Amino acid sequence: MTQRPRRARRSQLSVPGSSEKMLQKGAESAADHVFCDLEDAVAPSVKVEARDKIAWALNTLDWGKKTRCVRINDVTTEWCHGDIITVVEKAGANIDTIMLTKPYSAADVVFLDRMLLQLEKRLKLDRRIGIEVLIEEVQALQNVEEISRCSDRLECLIFGMGDYSGSQGIDTRDIGGDGGYPGDIFHYARWRITMAARAAGIDAVDGPYANFKNEDGFRQEAKRAKALGMVGKWAIHPSQIAPALEVFSPSAGEVARSRKMRDAYFEAEARGLGAVQVDGVMVDVAVLRLVKNTLDKADLYGL
Repeated sequence: MTQRPRRARRSQLSVPGSSEKMLQKGAESAADHVFCDLEDAVAPSVKVEARDKIAWALNTLDWGKKTRCVRINDVTTEWCHGDIITVVEKAGANIDTIMLTKPYSAADVVFLDRMLLQLEKRLKLDRRIGIEVLIEEVQALQNVEEISRCSDRLECLIFGMGDYSGSQGIDTRDIGGDGGYPGDIFHYARWRITMAARAAGIDAVDGPYANFKNEDGFRQEAKRAKALGMVGKWAIHPSQIAPALEVFSPSAGEVARSRKMRDAYFEAEARGLGAVQVDGVMVDVAVLRLVKNTLDKADLYGL
């Protein structure tokens, strides 16, 4: 299986592909990842012309180290096929990933995989384009394990709780609130998506929080996602970038403590010991695995 690239996804910023101004702001933002949207943020009447604007932005703007992604329309629409062909033909060398909306099964993801394979061969692209998938239908959640393993291009599963709510008949007023359900109404979906992603060796990311003026609410949802093993969350407004980066990054103290524990363990191992005490905590192989998770994040994020 092809080695998947490691990408930072603490904050995935949504940018409408129909707005050159917003595309410019996205490129200049502090987000790890920007997805240029051809789906919900773009009116049907301008979806076709938005493809060219996205290609212009990808080829012209300075994106720094960001992951450059294009969110396409789903496979049941008249736009999906053209979205893939146009953006890859015109900007394939500057696309890191394509985000597929509303898949129902692995077959929908395989369709995109095969399209990308053909285009990459014909265009002689040097780099493979990765795939990110939105889990936003009840059928997709039922098939999430199969979806997570269907393509070695697949890098990320994203929980699209807005459309998922419509699919399952959930009252959106209960999202992130204190509604009638005793607990996090999305706990099961987040847990299952994250387990499937982790088992497949890919990332799990939480979707949007609609009230961008409510930073406390956004932080609470981000912390819930992080607690289950997700690596990031969407930002539908630039104001949500900074709190996402903060929540999903280990603190300077956590990084320093993890390095201290790692170094102490390896020193003990060199002396033939299987564990060592560091500041009152016994560090063995199991703890070292948790330490490594923190240090891997620190390396990826440049901390």
